[in-house]
Amino acid sequence: AEVLVVGPGVRTGIAIRTDHPSEVGPDLVANAAAAYARFGENCIAVDFGTATSFVAVAAPGALVGVAIAPGLALGLEALAERTAQLPRVPLALPASVLGKNTVAAVQAGTILGHAALVDGVVRRMRAELGGKAHAVATGEWAMLLAPLLSEVEAVDPWLTLEGLRLIALRN
Repeated sequence: AEVLVVGPGVRTGIAIRTDHPSEVGPDLVANAAAAYARFGENCIAVDFGTATSFVAVAAPGALVGVAIAPGLALGLEALAERTAQLPRVPLALPASVLGKNTVAAVQAGTILGHAALVDGVVRRMRAELGGKAHAVATGEWAMLLAPLLSEVEAVDPWLTLEGLRLIALRN
């Protein structure tokens, strides 16, 4: 079988409407393709990886923008490596936003703060898409954060792979 590399010239079913379409990563294009195939209207895909990425798709299937933030684990790693007193902490939901010890405080700020960041970016993207857009999460930390997200309606751990499958079928 021939290897298919998602990039310029590959039929994706998604029009890339950014300033530099060739700079949009294949994971973002795959997420856009799968999210749009799932919802068939305005949608946002959130991918929790090393970076947390957001891709906005407007009907009829145009990737109209992307937002990228440092990922959840990257934030924890940076705190441990770049501060004098903060240790490495496990990535686990805190019992409260009111941390009673250093580990709980770092978890509260990082994990709950990341959930608020995600909800905020999705809310802003939704507004720029005209007020209505479905949102789906995928990636390593999607299941952990899903219960904390009020703006994301679905979790699909296979979203990126589904997008790659859909793109492969078009080529």
